[in-house]
Amino acid sequence: MQTLFKNALGELVGTFILVFIGCSSVAIAVIFENLNLLQVASIWGAGVALAIFATRSYSPAHLNPAVTLAMVLTKNTPFKTAPLLIFAQFIGAIIAGMLVYFVFKTDIQSYENAHQLIRGSVESQKTAMIFGEFYPNPGNTSLQSLSTVSALFLEAIGTFVLVYVIFKVNSFKKIPKNATPLIIGATVSIIICFVAPYTQAGLNPARDFGPRIVASCFGWGNTAYSTESLGSLYVYIIGPIIGAMVACAGYLVTKK
Repeated sequence: MQTLFKNALGELVGTFILVFIGCSSVAIAVIFENLNLLQVASIWGAGVALAIFATRSYSPAHLNPAVTLAMVLTKNTPFKTAPLLIFAQFIGAIIAGMLVYFVFKTDIQSYENAHQLIRGSVESQKTAMIFGEFYPNPGNTSLQSLSTVSALFLEAIGTFVLVYVIFKVNSFKKIPKNATPLIIGATVSIIICFVAPYTQAGLNPARDFGPRIVASCFGWGNTAYSTESLGSLYVYIIGPIIGAMVACAGYLVTKK
């Protein structure tokens, strides 16, 4: 029981670290417009690496429900521990989302006033995107539309690459232990560079849904979830789960 509690605490703390660092970079990019895509992607990757470094000594350091599910399916994590680990990940993401809001609260309000954005309107996705993801990416003005199926595919393929790399990195015994978080973080950064212009690259149901709940509670309401019925559920929760499951299958096939 004590070990399970430490594992869950590690998932909570680790997810908090990566979501706080990552969402803060998005906030700075949106509000102050002085971070480009590559810089935001690099900060997200660094956040992932730091979160793994900080918590892997006392937790599995999955920090992502899709990764936890993948580890359960490949029998690397006991099924009975998964619900608590996933719950802890969501709590960590919610706490991080709340802290991001309170840190940038005044600046967000100033940005909304300057751009005449009414919080809760469709146009306020431009600030809601600090917390949860939207498709098409509100920051990509050249992309006018993106179907739910296309967005789901992008999130699934991005998560597939991430989870497959995690499996492979952990299976190669010659890779130094301290290099593993860096490789995973770099993988996240690369995926974001290609997927984020379309869907903001969630790749993680907890990272998406936790801060999204925070946004909905602080004025964005239903706009925080999606303007399209259940779109955010399909794309940012089911999409990564599908990608993780396919990665499991691919890993098990190539492992034989």
